[in-house]
Amino acid sequence: MALLLALVISLITIVTMYIFAAKIWWFPPLISQERAAYDEQFMLTLVITGIIFFFAQLGLCYVIFRYRDQGKRAHYSHGNTKMEIIWTSATAILFIGLVFAGQHIWAQVHLESSPADAIQIEVTGQQFVWNFRYSGPDGRFGRLSPEFINESGGNPLGLDFDDPAATDDLVMPVMAVPVDRPVEVILRSKDVIHSFFVREMRLKQDAVPGMEIRLHFTANIVGQYEIPCAELCGLGHSQMRSYLLVMSEEDFQDWLRDNALE
Repeated sequence: MALLLALVISLITIVTMYIFAAKIWWFPPLISQERAAYDEQFMLTLVITGIIFFFAQLGLCYVIFRYRDQGKRAHYSHGNTKMEIIWTSATAILFIGLVFAGQHIWAQVHLESSPADAIQIEVTGQQFVWNFRYSGPDGRFGRLSPEFINESGGNPLGLDFDDPAATDDLVMPVMAVPVDRPVEVILRSKDVIHSFFVREMRLKQDAVPGMEIRLHFTANIVGQYEIPCAELCGLGHSQMRSYLLVMSEEDFQDWLRDNALE
């Protein structure tokens, strides 16, 4: 029985290693080359943990077979304190090392300023929709005020149209960006915590009420990509999604003009 259990564990280990090595059920294609570092860091972590997993499972199989029931009297073993200290310390060093290796990737998105020519888009999450605001031809966002919020009247963000800068602001239910142009996202929430997530961009960031969170990206492949809310935000959470439209510069300018006329 012990031999059979060891063989089953070995088989599960081999199949699991193959699934990851063959990249079955893998990530979708990356559409932002500046995010390639995310995949590289993930692969580094996966390889290291995969090697540890493989040898740990082999050790488990050995222990199951070596110390199987042989009809003898069981005896107590204190273990090896020195080995426990070594592998606990090694685990801590490895974990901290991976954190330091990946911290610059996070900092590039959240701490470094976006390029000067980045297009600013304000993204506001609310139960259960995304709203995307563009500043219009004047390049300035208009003033917002809660007293002007009118969902049924087409003013979900509360634009104050007494402010001249607000008259040309464009609020859309989908997000459009030009290909190969840096984009700065200004992330907000009207009610509860939401999470802005574009899996093809390896981009995920919570939108927190009362906070303005900035991050930036550059999309390199034209296409349509889903933007779901990745944070449980209420009964309609599963329906809270929009789309990122990556298009050529010409198509993007046409999109802005066409929607500004509506």
